[in-house]
Amino acid sequence: MKKISSVLTVFLLVIATAFKARAQVSVGVSINIAPPVLPTYSQPPCPVDGYLWVPGYWAYDPDNGYYWVPGVWVRPPHVGYLWTPGYWGYDGAVYVFHEGYWGRHIGFYGGVNYGYGYVGTGYVGGRWAGNSFQYNTAVVNVNNTVVHNTYVNKTVINNNVTVNNNSFNGPGGVTAKPTVQERSAANENHIQPTTEQENHRQVAQKDRSQFANVNHGRPETTAMNKVGGNRFTPEGNQRQHNVKSNPDGQAPEGNGQHGNISPESQAGNQRARQAAGNPNASDHQRSQLLAHQRAAQQYRPAQQHRPAQAPHHEQGHRGRR
Repeated sequence: MKKISSVLTVFLLVIATAFKARAQVSVGVSINIAPPVLPTYSQPPCPVDGYLWVPGYWAYDPDNGYYWVPGVWVRPPHVGYLWTPGYWGYDGAVYVFHEGYWGRHIGFYGGVNYGYGYVGTGYVGGRWAGNSFQYNTAVVNVNNTVVHNTYVNKTVINNNVTVNNNSFNGPGGVTAKPTVQERSAANENHIQPTTEQENHRQVAQKDRSQFANVNHGRPETTAMNKVGGNRFTPEGNQRQHNVKSNPDGQAPEGNGQHGNISPESQAGNQRARQAAGNPNASDHQRSQLLAHQRAAQQYRPAQQHRPAQAPHHEQGHRGRR
């Protein structure tokens, strides 16, 4: 009996270990309602040299549905690390959220075109050069008074690319598959979203105006210049810090349908969202959303924009890594 008991104990431990391992690689929440389309918005300028852009995305609250986490400039956890955005993917009968992560190379993010360098594959908004990050101002917006490591690479612009508002991978959305490079990046060592990023998400979750069943897919705050910093409207105007709290257990006001989108928002699906910083525009013109939308439609999806090698320093030179 002792031997049988020992064997049973070992067996249960193996099962428990396997379950724990599976839990560690969990892709996150899954639901049967597709996320709303991505809103169109202007990117605030990078406020600190070395910060990287994390695009906005729709997160999900089990009680109140989808809410928009604003795009934001953040400090990377290590020099040389890049951000692979999270994405919603259709798996069987449910939509599953695949958490974003930090790593040496950009992995697969569903083929979703988040804009501002995240064109559906790779990242064309900047590159690491030693311990410094260089910004491609043909794609991203920076504060030139504090950020000086810049270059212009217009080769990523493609006039033949049609940009849409799709926010998920699957039927009715993006149908991209991971490339060989993206599969390889998925097997590298990763760092999960930083504490700063998690705090940023939690603040959005407590803001009633960020929920889709309140804003009908048009959140009041679409981007921030940094975590806990200034809030910006879709047009790029700065907002006051008037977060509308969403107490636990109290559903946001609205139609009660998670992810419901108004007809006006549906009509807006045909417009290009998220511009990527028109280098010909002056600072006071960056709030003109139309100019940004035209720029966003021109980003060329690129598979191998990996800032692992030291880039050329001439302005306007091709930004290949």
